[in-house]
Amino acid sequence: MQQLDEHKLLQKDESIWPIAFRLVSEEKQVGRWTTLSWTIEDVVLYDQDRVHEIDESKGSYERLLTLYRDERTDYRFNLSSQDPHLFIVCEEENEQLSPLLITAAQSVASSYMDGDYQVLHIKTPLPVQAWMEAFIGRHGELIEFKRKRCKDKKGRSSGN
Repeated sequence: MQQLDEHKLLQKDESIWPIAFRLVSEEKQVGRWTTLSWTIEDVVLYDQDRVHEIDESKGSYERLLTLYRDERTDYRFNLSSQDPHLFIVCEEENEQLSPLLITAAQSVASSYMDGDYQVLHIKTPLPVQAWMEAFIGRHGELIEFKRKRCKDKKGRSSGN
């Protein structure tokens, strides 16, 4: 029986891409106070069926970038920006960051910014951009229509 305690089998498919990275902190002086500033380094895009070591105690992490069909509008918005980004949502505990998820949807990342989370970002690597374009191409563009909701369902010219 083969055990994979320190190794994970990572597989990329049409909607999931394992991404590894390192979280690095640096003390910065802000007035009289020192604070930790976090950055993401050593981003690795995994190919299918490769085995890699991840040591979270040393700041090395692996998270799955997962694309969802109902977020295609967000992906298109991100890809059409001048500088597309991936967002890494992190939780802070005892002055240590722990990444929860990676997303390409800015609205998902911004929903975490109101809580006790820190959102870091990196430039979306070109292979990931092409993969996202292929995902949108396979599933079609998602067009959202915002409808006005009226409580009494009467229009302006209804006389009421």
